[in-house]
Amino acid sequence: MEHVDMQANESSQKTPSLEDEGIDLVELFGVLFARKILIISITLIFAIGALLYVIFATPIYKATAMVQVEESGPSMPGFDDMAGMFEETSKSVTEIELLKSRRVIGEAVDALKLDIVAKPNLFPAVGGKFYRDHKPATDGALASAKLGAITYAWGGEQIEVFRLELPGYLMNEPLTLRVEENNQITLQHKKSILLQGTVGQDLVANGVALSVRDLSARPGTEFTLMRQDRFQTILKLQQGIGASEKGKDSGIILLSYQSENPQLAKEILDQIAEIYVRQNVERNSAEAQKSLDFLKVQLPEVKKQLEEAEQKFNDYQIRQKSVDISLETQGVLEQIVELETKLQELELRRLEMSRRFKREHPLYQGVVEQIKLVKEQKDVLTTRVTDLPETQQELLRYTRDVQVSSEIYTMLLGKAQELDIMRAGTVGNVRIVDHAAVDLQHPIKPRKSLLVVLITLLGFGLACAYVLIVRAIHRGLEDPSEVEAIGMPVYATIPQSDKLLKNSKSKADKGKRTSRDLLAVDHPTDLSVEALRGLRTSLHFAMLDAKNNVIVISGPSPGIGKSFVSTNLGAVIAQGGKKVLLIDGDMRRGDLQDHLGMSFDAGLTGYLSGQYALEEVVRTTVVEGLDIIPRGIVAPNPSELLMHPRFSELINYASENYDLVIVDTPPVLAVTDPVIIASHAGATLLVARYGITHKKELEISQQRFEQNGVSVQGIVFNAVQKRGGKYGSYGYNNYEYGNE
Repeated sequence: MEHVDMQANESSQKTPSLEDEGIDLVELFGVLFARKILIISITLIFAIGALLYVIFATPIYKATAMVQVEESGPSMPGFDDMAGMFEETSKSVTEIELLKSRRVIGEAVDALKLDIVAKPNLFPAVGGKFYRDHKPATDGALASAKLGAITYAWGGEQIEVFRLELPGYLMNEPLTLRVEENNQITLQHKKSILLQGTVGQDLVANGVALSVRDLSARPGTEFTLMRQDRFQTILKLQQGIGASEKGKDSGIILLSYQSENPQLAKEILDQIAEIYVRQNVERNSAEAQKSLDFLKVQLPEVKKQLEEAEQKFNDYQIRQKSVDISLETQGVLEQIVELETKLQELELRRLEMSRRFKREHPLYQGVVEQIKLVKEQKDVLTTRVTDLPETQQELLRYTRDVQVSSEIYTMLLGKAQELDIMRAGTVGNVRIVDHAAVDLQHPIKPRKSLLVVLITLLGFGLACAYVLIVRAIHRGLEDPSEVEAIGMPVYATIPQSDKLLKNSKSKADKGKRTSRDLLAVDHPTDLSVEALRGLRTSLHFAMLDAKNNVIVISGPSPGIGKSFVSTNLGAVIAQGGKKVLLIDGDMRRGDLQDHLGMSFDAGLTGYLSGQYALEEVVRTTVVEGLDIIPRGIVAPNPSELLMHPRFSELINYASENYDLVIVDTPPVLAVTDPVIIASHAGATLLVARYGITHKKELEISQQRFEQNGVSVQGIVFNAVQKRGGKYGSYGYNNYEYGNE
């Protein structure tokens, strides 16, 4: 027994422990390489999906236009001399916001009726491509309906809705317009007819008003109509319009808009640009008009002051009998008139500023400081006037009032004329440089080549991630040392047979097996067969102290290779000159006879139920010295049959008449049959499959045997894969194990 354990340990030491090495790039590459078919398949699915998408996806076109913002002139001559000193924000930034304002966008929505949606219904997925690719043989020719789908548009269908007014409950609701015979149309909502009529007429019914100006479609074709909320339409268009300054402080604004309808994209940009330019002119003209209106309010008042001043001056001259102004008084008068005129001009400017700026604005404060300075100069002159004779003082005051009023009136009259001319000739400070244009040959979306590459890479990445995640979650045993960690020796490490894999994949019907499934016969030099010969040697020594020569081969779950190990081990031992009996103890789903290319109705089930005698169920095989007792028919009560005395008699007979008896059993975690059978055996082996069987499964299997007084001698580590790194296929097997 010590010799067996030593061999098992030596076998397990051939493969380094994952825990010692850890996860490295070579190992990860090995894991991915082992699932290369899955990864390639998923990647191809993504690539094909990407190709189909770019073929049938609706192309998106981009319209572009360009406008220029020029430096604007002052709104009122002489009023904006210092404005440039305080400007920090680019004029283009302001103009961009104005351009995308609801006032501009809203007018464009109204002009183009963008809140009315009218489009033909297209066949799902592929209809759009047929519609776009339609090339009419003559103007207005329509494509014929495909697949008998006459309600869909297939190419050439057009509709122009001039008016669509709906009650509130139908706003933003899709309506169906169906084309009838003789230029008739029907509008309905959820199968409920709203109105019917003729194309070109104003149709009104049920609170709905519809006017279709132009319609080109086959009878039966359906269109979708919708009246969207105007505000939401404006917001959506605002988000879709792109506007940016081309270069720093260049004054050139580049406009863009994307749409699947290139003509509509072009019309939208042109409309917005034209509305923007027109509103700019109106805005500048309105500013000049406001300044002009302000002066027109001031002119009558100044004129009245002038007339009153002249009247007072004349009355004074009459009373004083034409008193003349002395030279000294004349000099003071000229200075006072100049200051008074300047003061009145500054006051007018202050009033203009107060209309445009807050009192804290630097421009407004600058004018206030100038007024203060002029008043101080005026006060100095006023002091000099008090030194003049009283007659000269009065004469100076009347003369000053006349001249100041005259100067102010003349100045305002001149400015009013200038503003009137400016208003009439206002052209605005923006102009359209380039009208909207669309590159029909190169839509901006989808970017086909890039999209295919990115989606393919995404598929590859997701496939790799899936493989690694599944491996991390469902990773089975991959190293014999992991098995030995639970206290059970590994009797043999059987590598995966490439020949057996190829043989299995080449069969169209995998349920039909032949003797070629017996690897020990077809490929006696295969590495898997050599490993079974090593197991034969180990068992020879293990059975020396056993109570009999019966070996039970079981496992935690189905699909781990118990039948492969049982049949080929029996063949290898028989080839060594021993007489071996192979018993299919799986009376639910056993298939040992299929592995050997045989088919019998008489088997273990029939013998245990008393239907057949022992000599009727024991069959010879293609391997000399190897006999088999097949499963027989499916038994409804296998556990009860195994507890029948006839089974003990069978084991005793086989043990006495054969050198070795191998019993293949069902999974121990699925049914109790293996425990019953193992109680009659001298040795019990568990089969664990590389990458599939979990450590916990082996522990529970061992506990289940030991709870019933059966010791597990060791483990057969099956289907070990070695391809450059430590990796392998893996999966998850549950314990459901029913009858065929």
